Formats: sequence, C-alpha cells, structure tokens
Amino acid sequence: MGRWREAPEGQRRRGSAGGAGSYQALSSATVDASISLDHIREAAKVVDPVFLHSPQFVCEPLSERIRVATVLKVETINPIRTFKGRGTDYLLHRLGDDARGLVCASAGNFGQGMAYACRKRSMRLTVFAARSANPLKVERMRSLGATVELRGDDFDEAKDAAKLHAAKSGDMYVEDGLLGAIAEGAGTIAVELAEQAEPIDVVFVPLGNGSLVNGMGTWLKHSAPNTRVIAVCAKTAPAMALSWKARKAVSAPSATIADGIAVRVPIPEAVGIMPGTVDDVMLVSDDEMLAAMRALFADAGLVVEPAGAAGVAAIAQRAKELTGKRVATVLTGGNLTHDQVRDWLY
Repeated sequence: MGRWREAPEGQRRRGSAGGAGSYQALSSATVDASISLDHIREAAKVVDPVFLHSPQFVCEPLSERIRVATVLKVETINPIRTFKGRGTDYLLHRLGDDARGLVCASAGNFGQGMAYACRKRSMRLTVFAARSANPLKVERMRSLGATVELRGDDFDEAKDAAKLHAAKSGDMYVEDGLLGAIAEGAGTIAVELAEQAEPIDVVFVPLGNGSLVNGMGTWLKHSAPNTRVIAVCAKTAPAMALSWKARKAVSAPSATIADGIAVRVPIPEAVGIMPGTVDDVMLVSDDEMLAAMRALFADAGLVVEPAGAAGVAAIAQRAKELTGKRVATVLTGGNLTHDQVRDWLY
C-alpha cells in the first residue's frame, strides 16, 4: 500500500500574474481559503435556485432498518445529480468578469458543477480527469460544454496535469477544497438543514477535499453549536482522516470505489480549517458503502453513488451509539453508469 507521508508545504497553488508559465491573474475569490458566514448567507440567496432547497426528510424505512432516526438531505435531484452545483455557481458569481478561460481537475461531479455554471455564463472550461474516471461523468461534463482531458492514473495526477495546463495557457486554475467560495456555496446545505423544526444531534458528511464539511461545519458551529459534525472517509483512502488527526496534510494511498472521496494528497488549507468545523472523522469500507447504497435504493428509491452513501454507512456503523438521537446526512451524488447500477444495486 505504501507509506503515509506529510504533504509538501511547498506545493502551493497560487499563480502569479503575467509572464510565461504563470496562471492568469487571480481574484480574491480564487486564492482565499477562508469561509465567511456572510458569504454563506449571500450564497443562499444568489446560487441558482435549481440547486437550492433540496429535499430533506426522515426516511422512516431506512431509520427502522438501521434503528436511528435519520434525516436524508438529497442532493441528487438536480440537473447534475450532485451538490457540487452550489459551490461552483457561487464561485463564478464571486468571480464575475474576472473569469475567462477556466481550468480544473475533477473526479467528475465538481467538473459537472463547473461546466453547468460556465455554460450559463458562456465561459470556457477545461476539465482534467483521470484516465479511470467514471465514463458517465466524463460524458456529462462534455455534454455541458466542457473540454475534458483524461490524464494520469488517479485524481491527483489529473490535478497536476490541470495545473501545468493552466500555467502554459494562462487560464485561471480553480481548485475544489482550496477556495472558500466553493465551501461557502456548499455551506448553504447546512443553512437548509438548520431550519428543521427539530434539532439534529449529529450530521454525517462525506469528506473529499474538504469544501463540503468545512462549509457546512462553519455554518453549523454558528447556528447549531450543539450539533456534532462527523466527517466520513473511505477506509482505503484515509488521507483526510489522517490529516485531521495529525492537524496537518498527510498523503496516503487511495484505493476505493468511492471516487468522490478518493483523496490521496490533501489540500493543506482545507486541513487547516477542519479543527474548527469537524468534531470527528470516521472510516467506512467499500462494502459498508455498497450496503448503504442498496438500503437507500430499497428504502428511499434513490440511486446514490458510493461517496454519497458514506454518511449512511457511518450511521449504520455507529447505530448503537446513536440510539435515541436524531441524525442527518448528505447524499452528495448519484452519478452511476448502467453497469454500476446493475453490479452494485441489484
């Protein structure tokens, strides 16, 4: 599996303006990792309504199955079947006229969010994805107008290729997990959850690069300080869990079916924010995520991808500890190929 190692502090993502081999001049929205409550409030008003006010309800059959009262926040019923549209739309709102050509890396869902937001604003986008990326997600990014380049064996190698392309082309490089505006858009999910009539004791949040949990955690620590925030990683992609525990970015091998949380090289800025937004980090296995996906399909009629079901897997794992509590989780994505639906849900 290889050794865990501390991520190099020198691998910074900020480019300089002008000159060959530099990124396009960046606005504050593209280099600022900080997360603002005021910006989350603004995002809740300006993000494309198609992504806002997603369904949230106690799923009684699932709650009976795992014996924990569980609120599902369903982020799969929108044009891109993922929560990513909230953060990408708010980022481009913040960028305004600063953005022309954009470059990003994605396992597929963030790229769809970027493509949807760019198409709406007639902006050019190039997405770099791993050669092993989900073909459905690649097809959908292209159908939304993005140029998709397949590079590298995993997401982090695709990210390196994206940075190199941005440096050569002068286009603006956008990184999920690094930029506060993306987390602020994702934080609108917590705004909606906090409006529930009954308080939530624990929220379980799938943990990829950190935008979702940091955005949600920032809002919940302000509006619902008694609600615990538990991030969920794949057991075979533990880099973010190790980083949270070490309080610094720690790289680790990644080998999971959950491409949305398959982090190998954490982003130091995201890790640095997590102590103030996250109470605990859990690990779940691929088998536990598959079982959660099948339960969601049977009990809620929802097609959810492995990363999106990680929170349900974590709740089931800790069911005894959660007796009598009201919990919630975010179903972060539902982009599966026909083969994956056949192999994983039936």
